[in-house]
This record gives sequence, C-alpha cells and structure tokens, in this order.
Amino acid sequence: MIVAGVMSGTSLDGIDAVAVDFADDGGMRVVGQASLPMPSVLRSELLALALGTDHEIERMGDASVALAHLYAWTLQDLQQRLSEPIAAAGVHGQTIRHRPERGFTLQLNHPALVAELSGIDIIADFRSRDVAAGGEGAPLVPAFHAACFRSAECSTAVLNIANVTLIPQDFAADVLGFDCGPGNMLLDHWMQTAQGLPYDSDGSYARSGSIDQALLALMLTDPYFDRPIPKSTGREYFSPSWLDEKLHASGEFRCAADMPDERRRSIAAVLTELTARSAVDALIRWLPDVQRLYLCGGGALNSFLCERIRIALDAAGAHTVALCSTAACGIDPMAVEGAAFAWLAHQWFLRQPGNLPAATHAAGPRRLGCLYPAS
Repeated sequence: MIVAGVMSGTSLDGIDAVAVDFADDGGMRVVGQASLPMPSVLRSELLALALGTDHEIERMGDASVALAHLYAWTLQDLQQRLSEPIAAAGVHGQTIRHRPERGFTLQLNHPALVAELSGIDIIADFRSRDVAAGGEGAPLVPAFHAACFRSAECSTAVLNIANVTLIPQDFAADVLGFDCGPGNMLLDHWMQTAQGLPYDSDGSYARSGSIDQALLALMLTDPYFDRPIPKSTGREYFSPSWLDEKLHASGEFRCAADMPDERRRSIAAVLTELTARSAVDALIRWLPDVQRLYLCGGGALNSFLCERIRIALDAAGAHTVALCSTAACGIDPMAVEGAAFAWLAHQWFLRQPGNLPAATHAAGPRRLGCLYPAS
C-alpha cells in the first residue's frame, strides 16, 4: 500500500510530498518525493495569520483554498513519478495557532478540496483528537521515529531542529518527544528582516558573526526551556515580538536596518546557537545516556548549525554521542516529516493509534485523523 504524506512546515518555504510503500510484514520504504515552492504572497499571508491580523475568517478561508490547490498539485506531481497509485495521503495542513492549554490547535487545510482535486483519499486533522484527549497535540512524529530508528544496541534521539524524540534502548521504556525550542523560526525571521533572504543558506551568514554570550544567556533564561515535558510550542510563542523583547532587554534598541552589518551577523549567530543549545540541553537532561543523535529537517542541511550542535554536545560531556543525518538510515532528512504523516495516515487505515501519550500527555493512545474520500 503506497501512502503519501504532505507537509507545509513551519519554515513555509514550500510543500513537500513523500510516498511510502507499506508492506504487509510491517516494513516501509520511501519510494518517491515531490515538492513545490510556497508562493511568496501566500507565505506572507500565512505568517500574518499565525501572528494575528484583520478580517481573519475570510483570509483563513482564502488561504485554505490556496493551500488545497498546492497540496493537490504536489500530490499529482508525486503520483506521476510513481509506477503504482497512491492509495491515500496524510495532509497535515498549516498550523497558524497552537493553544493546547486552551483546548485547541488550528491547522489551515481544505482536505475535501484536496481529495476532489487530486482524486486521492485524504486523511487530515491529526492533532485535534490528541488535544481532545487532554494532550498537547504535538509532537506527533515520535511514534514514527520510534518505528524507524529504535535500536536494541543504544539509546537514540531524533532531532528535527525544533523538536526532539528520545528513544531509550530499553524497548519497555517510554519514547518521549517534545518541542525543545524555536528551531529555525527566529533565525529565518531575522534573515528576512536583516538580509531580505528566506533563510541562512548553510549557515554562512551566522558563521561570519560572533556569538554574543550575554544575549544568548538572556534568551536561555526564558521559562519555556525549563518547563517540564511533555510540552509544545510554535510561532505564537517564539514570535518576532519575543526576539524584540530579548534584544531590548539586552540594551539593543535599534531596528535591524539601523544596525551595523557586524551586529546583524552576531544576532544570526546567537539565534543559531540558541537552536543548538536548547536542543542539546534538553537532550542531555531527558536522555542522559543517549549514544546516537539523528538530524532531520532543513536544519540538517545547515553545516554551521550541525557544527554548533557537535560543539554543544562536547561541552556537555557527550563526546561519544554519534551525530549523523537520517540519510545514514536511508531516509532523506527532508523526507522524514512527510513520511511521518504518511505513516500516521497508514495507522488510521490499520485502526491503530498514532500518538504516544508519554510524548503528548494525552489520556491514552488515540487513532488520529479523519477520512475525506475522493469519491
């Protein structure tokens, strides 16, 4: 059974679709990928909706329709690359508000339209069932990470830059997962503000700056980092205003346009270090015997960030932790999250749970998602 997973992630740089072949014996392998760039106008609209704006209902509706067309086009492109039909697709939608403490999470999506346009059965709305059971609704990828990367030989972690999955060597122990920090949200915002670029390609801009240790220490005092797990966060917390507040608290009152380029580079370096440190601090705190760390997502392609993670591990005394990309296991780091939502959709068809209560704090295992049939 070939099932696709479709994602437009936090970075909002494009739509990714991943096809996974699920065998009857439980095996699975990625058999195809397709992607579509996010139109700049829609990206700006989604960022505005995530932070709050005027006339939200109409704008949310229009954005959902636009996203549905992009999702369907990407699925159709993926289908053309495959020799067998896609049986179904898990389509996550674009998160614009995540408030599990208030009992809701909101992803823009129009799964009925995606099904209509693509001719493929769609499974969507994965997070709300976990939230209804008292969970955070995130992260949902730890169950998939455990299915792919668990090892009887050592304790393993999977870092998708903003969230981490902790997989103990003991198969009887709980797999844990949580959002460890801002990931690349703040760095991407800074690059757009300071340089007019969507992201820091390979970390080259941050690499050229010096890390302001005082500013980094101030950022790391944020109470989110010390909150007990499970926990989840998003753009509504680690927002541009969060960064502005930290810069002002450090005595920086100039806007990015008025700063010397050296200072702009320094802040990019600090934000990269914040991502590395928050991830490693969480990893060492909650899985101190970790022996292997897999990186996935866009951050795995940022060589400067990878170097800073290695340095943070060494500084924490974790010299023996093997650091590598998920490509070492045969899964493209950019395909992992899409494959995870294909797996969640497949779990729906198997009538099996997709969440891990230890990771989300839900009352128990739950079957996630709803079916939107193509006909």
